[in-house]
Amino acid sequence: MLARARKLDALGVLGLNKRNGDYILRFNPRSRYPLVDDKLQTKQLALAAGIAVPALYGVIRTQHDIRSLPDIVRDHPQFVLKPAHGSAGDGIVVISGRSGSRYRTISGTLLDADFLFHHLSNAINGQFSLGGIQDVVIVEYMVRFSPLFESLSYQGVPDIRIIVFRGFPIMSMVRLPTRASNGKANLHQGAVGAGIDIGTGVTLDGVLGTEVITHHPDTMNAIAGMQIPDWDTILDISARCYELTGLGYIGVDIVLDRDRGPLILELNARPGLAIQIANRQGLLKRLQICEQRADFNATPAERIAFSKGEFRHPVG
Repeated sequence: MLARARKLDALGVLGLNKRNGDYILRFNPRSRYPLVDDKLQTKQLALAAGIAVPALYGVIRTQHDIRSLPDIVRDHPQFVLKPAHGSAGDGIVVISGRSGSRYRTISGTLLDADFLFHHLSNAINGQFSLGGIQDVVIVEYMVRFSPLFESLSYQGVPDIRIIVFRGFPIMSMVRLPTRASNGKANLHQGAVGAGIDIGTGVTLDGVLGTEVITHHPDTMNAIAGMQIPDWDTILDISARCYELTGLGYIGVDIVLDRDRGPLILELNARPGLAIQIANRQGLLKRLQICEQRADFNATPAERIAFSKGEFRHPVG
């Protein structure tokens, strides 16, 4: 086990134990976790800081509130129901339209009000929350994904994950929904992960599981070479999340809305390590470069400039 850990270190790969002990434990104060574990708090923090998020339509806090859903969404034929303490997309329902009194999901399934009420009741009771704790449900704007991704997404909305270390964006990828993932941008459920060059905002080849792929499995379009729009804005949003939360090692998830541009979807105090596979590079080397050479008193703009210079993907 020790030999394997040393080999990973030599390759610049960040392992789970090292991530937990050397970075999450050191730089993420437990007292700050609720700011990111509770998606409602995250949204309110971002709004107060002037950072764009999907618009909030309402909050279902109690069983009694459930019957207010039709009133909350009366003027919003498209919306999302999201447990505030959910993880890995569990419990999220995306409604893309109506058919009479029924609600249509992005896959075309029609749900009646009783089904949604029952789902909301389970969510409030903690069925989808971390640790099964009592929860609330956010009712919010449904993101319309950028036309840029139409050739590289199956039904769902792709999202961009950026790992931020003490305010420095150090690695990024885009998660592309597939038929196998049921339109969800979740790598564990079968979405494609594609690295993004921090220096340029251009996508690299993708990975599906542990297999490197060059084309999306459903659309058959090439994955690498796509320029992510508003890249500097995306980096700015991610860098500012350090001051927003006080957490030194986080994953920032951003979506590109076709009308509203980059929006923060959520923050994660324990981001996974699959981003290294998507980039075919290790996080550890980049973390060490930051610790050795970065100015942690720098402004967000200066931090971004450092990251774009240091972590530009090698050519060839």
